[in-house]
Amino acid sequence: MHYLIPLMLVLGTVAFMEWFAAWSHEHIMHGWGWNWHKSHHEPHDGWFEKNDLYAVVFTVFAIALFAAANWFWPLRWIAVGLTTYGVLYFFMHDGLVHQRWPFKYVPRTGYLKRIYQAHRLHHAVKGRDGCVSFGFIYAEPAAQLKKKLQDRTQDAPGARDQRQCSSGL
Repeated sequence: MHYLIPLMLVLGTVAFMEWFAAWSHEHIMHGWGWNWHKSHHEPHDGWFEKNDLYAVVFTVFAIALFAAANWFWPLRWIAVGLTTYGVLYFFMHDGLVHQRWPFKYVPRTGYLKRIYQAHRLHHAVKGRDGCVSFGFIYAEPAAQLKKKLQDRTQDAPGARDQRQCSSGL
């Protein structure tokens, strides 16, 4: 029973981080934080992009939680949850979706395909406005996202001119 509270703190933090990451992706990164995030929506050379500074911010926060856990033990497990989310984000987003690894894998079925398609649809819009699917480890089905994307482009005057190809998804 002594492991239940730490486990719940880790899992709860991972779930909270998916909500917070989706919220901050939509409202901060595609809002006042666009200056950093813009690099992620544009072609670039090299391994790093300015958007990676967001990962640095979350890493510093996790390190601070680990340090503060010396005074308040639950913070250790919250930091473990935050770190777990960071690892999931790295594999799902940077690795699977954006292929920032030396090997390529495009999922053809199941959950990983859904995540892959959702984030590709997020990038189907040029610029920061009109995007869909801001989460990283949860995504609506691709058909729902395609409909949302289509509805948004029909509602916005001149938005069709802003569209890029949706990678055949």
